[in-house]
Amino acid sequence: MIAYLPSLLGGLLIGLSATMLLLLNGRIAGIAGIVGRLTQGTGVATNAAFVAGLVLGPLAYRVAAGHPPASTITVSWPLLAVAGLLVGFGARMGSGCTSGHGILGLARLSPRSVVAVASFLAAGILTVMVMRWISA
Repeated sequence: MIAYLPSLLGGLLIGLSATMLLLLNGRIAGIAGIVGRLTQGTGVATNAAFVAGLVLGPLAYRVAAGHPPASTITVSWPLLAVAGLLVGFGARMGSGCTSGHGILGLARLSPRSVVAVASFLAAGILTVMVMRWISA
C-alpha cells in the first residue's frame, strides 16, 4: 500500500464531513463548538452523531484494517488530562479550535481564523522548542 494513502483518505473524509455539515446544517465542524453545544443541550441529535462518529471512527478502522490505528502516547495520563483541559479551555477562550479555524475557517478565508491558526502554530512551535531545551 502507498504510505500516504491512509492519511490522504482520512483528510478527504474530514473535508467531506466538514463540508457536508456546513452545507446541510449551516454549522462549522469545529469540535470544541460541537462538544460545547452538546453539553449545553443544543442540537443534541446532530452534535451527538458527530461526536459518535469521532469515537466510532477508530473502531471502524480496526474492523476494516484488522488492527487498531497506530498511536504512541509517551506521557503520563495526568499530564495528558491537564493538557486536554488546557486545550479545551483555550479553544473555548479563542472561540474555536484547530478543526473549526484550520479546516473551514481558512477555507472561507476568515481573517480571524488566519490569526487563530497562526497563533496555534506559534504556540506549538514554541512549546516544542521549550520542551527540547528543557530535556537537553
